[in-house]
Amino acid sequence: MTSSRAASASPEKTSFWVRQGIVPKLRWGFVALTLFMIGDGIEAGFLSPYLDAHGFGPGQVSLLWSVYGLVVALGSWLSGALTEAFTVQRVMFAGFVIWVVLEIAFLIALAQNDITLMLITFGIRGLGYPLFSYGFLVWVARDTPDAVMGKAVGWYWFFFVLGLGVISSYYAGFVIPLIGEFATLASSLVFIGVGGSMMFLLVKAPRQEPTDLATSLRSMFGALKIVVERPKVGIGGIVRVINTLGFYAFVVFLATYMVRDAGLSTSEWQKVWGTMLLANILGNVLFGYVGDYVGRISTVAWFGGFLCAVSAPAFYYVPKLLGPNFWAILGVGVVYGAALAGFVPLSAILPSLAPHRVGSALAVLNLGAGVSQLMGPAVAGLVAPIGIAGTVWVISGIYVVGIGLTYGLRARDTNPVGSADLPSSSSPALPANQ
Repeated sequence: MTSSRAASASPEKTSFWVRQGIVPKLRWGFVALTLFMIGDGIEAGFLSPYLDAHGFGPGQVSLLWSVYGLVVALGSWLSGALTEAFTVQRVMFAGFVIWVVLEIAFLIALAQNDITLMLITFGIRGLGYPLFSYGFLVWVARDTPDAVMGKAVGWYWFFFVLGLGVISSYYAGFVIPLIGEFATLASSLVFIGVGGSMMFLLVKAPRQEPTDLATSLRSMFGALKIVVERPKVGIGGIVRVINTLGFYAFVVFLATYMVRDAGLSTSEWQKVWGTMLLANILGNVLFGYVGDYVGRISTVAWFGGFLCAVSAPAFYYVPKLLGPNFWAILGVGVVYGAALAGFVPLSAILPSLAPHRVGSALAVLNLGAGVSQLMGPAVAGLVAPIGIAGTVWVISGIYVVGIGLTYGLRARDTNPVGSADLPSSSSPALPANQ
């Protein structure tokens, strides 16, 4: 952050939107981000049952998502260093091109039922959205006045999840009955194309001098030293993995179960999925306030871990008891989506555990988010040997372990972490989400 930028943050001298954290030259970027993430999120709620209906086994589907998650985790971890080495706009453009080219290749492989080519193309495409979307996050951080940075980041994540999970799910649920699954997948290219074009044509490029790539990478990997210096930061990273572990496992198998076994239509399930993520983005705001009021440790442990542990098995047992009851299943989705947001205070807890290494602590948090997307499909692979019921109980048990680990984050030599006097955080429970 430059001093000149910080000095420009005086609220009385800025417009309404700047005071909300959205500077004029980046305004269209938030719209472009939303459109891009709509395109990226269209497939999440129905790709697995679509593959199941076309003869791909649970192991193949799980492997596909695992490869994708591995590449997304790598792209998320590398995106910051690459923007320093090659400039933000170049990295974002690379992400855009990778997404478009590899999506076309994936659709061709899917039409041919070529699982090997699907693994390669879908996996490499996983580099696309982290480079594009997290590149824009760096752009926001560099060009937004310090005084409204928290609001700017909050708006970033709001629009990110709005596109990735909410609008994309409702859109897919609406158009699948009209044009079918494959055409719906192909329509993602329209959103990606429009979003990418808006970003590069309507948003002014930042002035940035690239640095040496080796220096950027050394700085990035050096952040891992904080785990040795402050072990509780590492524990916090594990809790962040647990946060969305169940979510990314559900991406792989839950839609198939709801459509094939529970009896919901694909359109109904898409509406459940979208409403679940709508509850999540609203919960991201709510639990920021709750954490300040009741304590951040308690919020993560009980509103996050406990409610996730309870609602995860409910996805299996509610349909078993009540049949394809849309409203009952929707209720479970709302509780689970909100519970995922209960982990939001982690973004404030970890920096408080390493006040002199805040950036490194947040890097561990981001790494945890990427590892979560990698490990979720691996957990989903348990469906084949132990079934849906056994898998949801494993997920529930992992959340219970997370409750214990969360209480291990309490600071012993200072005020307990989670007291109301600690700064709040606007970071979401789903970065990445997908």
